[in-house]
Amino acid sequence: MDFQSQRLYSPKYNKKRLNQEQVRLLERSFSANKKLEPELKLQLANQLGVPPRQVAIWYQNKRARWKTQSMELDCNTLQVKLENALSEKRRLEKDVKYLQEELRKAQETMFAMNNNQRANHHHHQQQQDQPLNYFVSCNSTGSSEEGGSSSFHEDHEVLQIDELYACLIGGDRSTWS
Repeated sequence: MDFQSQRLYSPKYNKKRLNQEQVRLLERSFSANKKLEPELKLQLANQLGVPPRQVAIWYQNKRARWKTQSMELDCNTLQVKLENALSEKRRLEKDVKYLQEELRKAQETMFAMNNNQRANHHHHQQQQDQPLNYFVSCNSTGSSEEGGSSSFHEDHEVLQIDELYACLIGGDRSTWS
């Protein structure tokens, strides 16, 4: 039945604005069922005294508004997550810069100590026939937070960057992931 036929043959068809009570009933129904099944459409139309097509149109419009609101909420949620992620990124970048500077300082210290040791070693070799090998190493007495420190000792091993890092943070290299 087309629109004209429906208007001519349906005594119920008198498209009026829905009153507040009708809208409340439709809203309650929409809250329970976002999709309008044919049986529900007929039931609501009979309860409200409006044509089924008017119920269907109301549902269609309501679903469109609901989707728009839902997308706005999703967008706002994503915006907050993005702002948090950007804030965390800035904090991490700041931490990386700080750690890079600390690493640079540690490398300079290690370089200076190794150069000093080589000079001392060269001086000792000139004074003695038996060479002494001094290299930077890390005491196993604890981390720098516990009062541990790096020291000189005779062990024929040059401290590597990752070992220096372990020494500085007091960690065991074997536990690194």
